[in-house]
Amino acid sequence: PGRAGRLLLSQLFQPLNLQVGSEAGCEGRAGEPLCRSQKLMLQGGLIHPASPGCYYYLPPTVRAMEKLVKVMDEEMRAVGGQKLNMPSLSSAELWRASGRWERMGPELFRLEDRHGKGYCLGPTHEEAVTELVAAHSYLSYKQFPLRLYQVTRKFRDEPKPRFGLLRSREFYMKDMYTFDASEEEARQTYDLVCGAYCSLFDRLGLPFVKVQAATGSIGGTMSHEFQLPADVGEDRLVLCPEGHFAANVETLNGEQTSCPTCGEKLTQTKGIEVGHTFYLGTKYSSVSNAVFLSPENKPQLAEMGCYGLGVTRILAASIEVLSTEDSIRWPSLIAPYQLCFIPPKRGSKEEEEGAALLERAYDDLAEALPHLASDSVLDDRTQLTIGKRLKDANKLGYPYVIIAGKRVCEDPPVLEVWNQNTGEVLFLTKEGVIELMSKVQVP
Repeated sequence: PGRAGRLLLSQLFQPLNLQVGSEAGCEGRAGEPLCRSQKLMLQGGLIHPASPGCYYYLPPTVRAMEKLVKVMDEEMRAVGGQKLNMPSLSSAELWRASGRWERMGPELFRLEDRHGKGYCLGPTHEEAVTELVAAHSYLSYKQFPLRLYQVTRKFRDEPKPRFGLLRSREFYMKDMYTFDASEEEARQTYDLVCGAYCSLFDRLGLPFVKVQAATGSIGGTMSHEFQLPADVGEDRLVLCPEGHFAANVETLNGEQTSCPTCGEKLTQTKGIEVGHTFYLGTKYSSVSNAVFLSPENKPQLAEMGCYGLGVTRILAASIEVLSTEDSIRWPSLIAPYQLCFIPPKRGSKEEEEGAALLERAYDDLAEALPHLASDSVLDDRTQLTIGKRLKDANKLGYPYVIIAGKRVCEDPPVLEVWNQNTGEVLFLTKEGVIELMSKVQVP
């Protein structure tokens, strides 16, 4: 949209509701608490409620999500991941065979087709992927390790969906399923994928902790969660201040108060679970008979692991832990747009020179740094003051805001650049702006 391919804020479908108070204008059924990320995402035109636990993801959110998935793809490829896609509809027979049709209870969304055949909408895909691999029983040990993953919508009939995208009924997840020839190799895969998760959260600049966890309805013999400490988190965690020990309280026998390694007193915190890893062994491969041929040409059950990252939950949780009460802060790498250009107010004495200079800066930057061309927005609401638009840009969390202020009439003209993540303001020529932006990373 816009002249010469410029993205104009007035033409973006991002219905802003930035002026409302903390509760007014935001969804939240009577008496239901709103958390910070939910409030900010509703006000910033990032999500819109559809039905309990289901949301429209608006264009900026989809952009952030696509960037996040790109970063996940990089990390998954680095550990030998191959991307596939499995059906959302999963047959009841598969789930009955694994015992989870009954065990998952009302959490499964169940339906029947016109022939009376039962299905569920997949909350997770262990049964499906194991059936897929079992259907190719000519697999050789030489084809292992097999690391298959997808990024899809998942469905869970939450009894009490709340906190926006943190606890919803329909959500996006990256789930990887691994098949190895021995327990030893499966545990090596486990460590490798956990390492990839740590790398992902480090790149996003998120303050995560990896904790021992219960295996729950997925099963298996070893499990870890990746948690972002936050007051609204639903998990209770205990952490050693020296970093030797971290666990979800539900895994502990009784009240453990000191670190088993160093004896230091454990601290308690709440966390939002953003990733979960499981070593499954042969729990699912034995049900579907997912076998491979060993070096001795004998059929042998595959050793499995499964690994999940909540895509939409990471988006909301990162806003939850990085933002202030009234301003969104994204992990810089996945902000929907990296730059916001603010021209002078209509009728101001800087208008003529400033508007032309800023548009030139926008176009020259797009030419010099084509990867940022679709990451730049021009706030063309020139009926508003620069201060008002800067305040909005701050609330929406653009990592960089470039303003044609009072100094555009100097020789050479100077632009004002706000780095929202550090809070610093720089005064740079157009060339200086381009040089600064050349260091900005986008996936």
